[in-house]
Amino acid sequence: MTKDQKPKTILILCTGNSCRSQMAEGFLKAFNKDLIVYSAGTKASKQVHPNAVKVMAELGVDLKNNYPKMVDKFLNVEFDYVISVCHHAKENCPVFTGKVKKHLHIGFEDPDELTGTEDEILSEFRRIRDEILRDFFAFYQKEVIF
Repeated sequence: MTKDQKPKTILILCTGNSCRSQMAEGFLKAFNKDLIVYSAGTKASKQVHPNAVKVMAELGVDLKNNYPKMVDKFLNVEFDYVISVCHHAKENCPVFTGKVKKHLHIGFEDPDELTGTEDEILSEFRRIRDEILRDFFAFYQKEVIF
């Protein structure tokens, strides 16, 4: 980024802001520390899901100090991108009514609703984490660093 360029501002939305949007925020910040990245939800959970923290730490991304936020907090902020990460078929995706240059949707299954043994659930969290990594790295390469 040249000194005349402003860093890109990105808001990632989902419903609870406890898993998918937190992981996407963590990855984007890891790709480029100059990006201004936030995540939020329409029904913010009490905490970031412990399994999201755990599987991200496996890749060196620290979410321990992250916390769920309500989307209302960002309505007066202008963003270059607002990206929803909900799973279209199973949920209503949140809508951002603030100022944004470009809306995108990159959907993922909600790992917060998984059932099974602890190992099975962690395996699914890793699978979804890896999908988020793949798709957000593609977004980063195409839209941010072009």
